[in-house]
Amino acid sequence: MSRRARSHEKLEARLGYRFADPDLLDRALTHSSAVAPSRRIERSYQRLEFLGDRVLGLVIADMLYRRFPKSNEGALSRSLNTLVRKETCAIIARQLDLGAELILGDSEARTGGAGKEAILADVTEAVIGAIYCDGGLGKAYEFVERMFSDHIGETGLTRADAKTTLQEWAQARGLEPPAYIEVERTGPDHAPQFTIAVAASGYEPITASGPSKKIAEHKAAERFLVAHNVWKETL
Repeated sequence: MSRRARSHEKLEARLGYRFADPDLLDRALTHSSAVAPSRRIERSYQRLEFLGDRVLGLVIADMLYRRFPKSNEGALSRSLNTLVRKETCAIIARQLDLGAELILGDSEARTGGAGKEAILADVTEAVIGAIYCDGGLGKAYEFVERMFSDHIGETGLTRADAKTTLQEWAQARGLEPPAYIEVERTGPDHAPQFTIAVAASGYEPITASGPSKKIAEHKAAERFLVAHNVWKETL
């Protein structure tokens, strides 16, 4: 067991899970840039990310299946895709401050690897894979449910993509594509809150907030569609 693997008590507290094999968590936090090429398969998070991606998809699918018993396969699939995409996983990483725990090579660290959305998303999946390996599916399920439940509450079951629907609505009326403007950003770096306004020519802007720009944009588009009777209500 590495010295670093024994120093993750605070992170384990944030995760709500204590590893029987701390080296698994150490590996889940290790980017390939920090490992010699001959040891990347063994010591970087790549294999755990692969596994965690599949565990995440299974758990989210099960959560949606149980929570929305009257929804069809299409609605469940759209929500699944929203919840497992890299933007949502990166939000989870920031909530857990995983960026501060990442083990990066010098060049990746210099170029801001600890804040890159793709890396943060990957490490979230790797941590899920590590929990699965260490504690089984039940513990991994508990972790995913705890961290992702609020996002299911926010996104609900999505219809057709709100931004796409709004763009098509504007085009059908001969309008320029809707513009999304960041109005405000609040909160700490690891848990930001964005307020976005969506504007269409001849219409009052409508704002919405969310933990990422993409989620706030989608929520603003949903509100615009509801306000102008394209959709009956937000989900």
